[in-house]
Amino acid sequence: MDLTMIVMWLGFFLAAYSVVGNDVIQTLGTFLTSNEKTLPWYVLWGFAATIMTAALVYGYLQHDIDYGRLDKFDISTIGYEWYYLLPPLVLLFITRFGIPVSTTFMILTLFSLSAIPSDLPSMMRSVVDTDQKLGGMIQKSLMGYVIAASSALVIFLAISRFSEKYFVNHQLRSKSTRQVVWTILQWASTGFLWFQWLTQDLANIYIYLQGGNDLSPWQFAGSVVILVGLLAYIFYSKGGKVQDVVRSKSNTSDIRSATIIDFIYGVILFIFKYNYLGLFEGKLPMSTTWVFIGLLAGREIGMRINLDGKIDRSTLKMVFSDLGKVIFGLVISVVLVFIIKLLAA
Repeated sequence: MDLTMIVMWLGFFLAAYSVVGNDVIQTLGTFLTSNEKTLPWYVLWGFAATIMTAALVYGYLQHDIDYGRLDKFDISTIGYEWYYLLPPLVLLFITRFGIPVSTTFMILTLFSLSAIPSDLPSMMRSVVDTDQKLGGMIQKSLMGYVIAASSALVIFLAISRFSEKYFVNHQLRSKSTRQVVWTILQWASTGFLWFQWLTQDLANIYIYLQGGNDLSPWQFAGSVVILVGLLAYIFYSKGGKVQDVVRSKSNTSDIRSATIIDFIYGVILFIFKYNYLGLFEGKLPMSTTWVFIGLLAGREIGMRINLDGKIDRSTLKMVFSDLGKVIFGLVISVVLVFIIKLLAA
């Protein structure tokens, strides 16, 4: 019995649920946190769903739903076996514990099995070999963490002495002119960030449908309905367990702080997307999770230095705890793919 279509669509659904439940909250988490007390969830969902639908429709019409992120993957000849369902299932399980995991490592590496050596010593070397897809993605993601953390540290060292302290001591009045202005700015920065994320991570979902470019209009519409529906569930459930990573950070519920975070995050993703630094292959996928965690780490350290005059133990514990979680997710992802490689062989 040919299970290809079952594995493709079931894998797409599981990947969509896992990616939306894990990565989306890292992108829209501050947007949700800063608005959940003033606006109903379906208004926030409608905004995010509109941008997602526009990005998908534009990509489909351009025959490029994955926005070039799968150009390095030979997915047209892949035989979909049962074990292709394991990564999204494992990702779904880990996400329930609130651990931010890189879906790029967990899912995309699976579709590069042919490029992974068959013997264990060579497998281990491929992790640090930047000429390999796996090693290249890991290097790009680690650099994303370092650049995001250092950028956020410098920026918030420069501004948080004035901005964050001012935000804490001067709350926005409801329906005031300033609140309206900041709301417009936040929704604009969130829309910019959300689109940058979509053009990076849609590949992690549509790879199960061979990029999605050969889908019929009805099949494509069905895939959009699935994604938009899952997005509605995430907003309805207020982000789930992973959202705690955002809520635990200082003042992320303030719409002004959320605007600054989203804008910086979006700019960093934009730089990596078009390889403006000239350090990486622009179309090589990277983990947006690592960028997000790095951004929050740099921001938290910069704020504590300015507001408290020191970095206390609780701040360092929080930063290293978040870093430990994404490292744990990376290890689980690589080990899982290596096990599947050995099984496939």
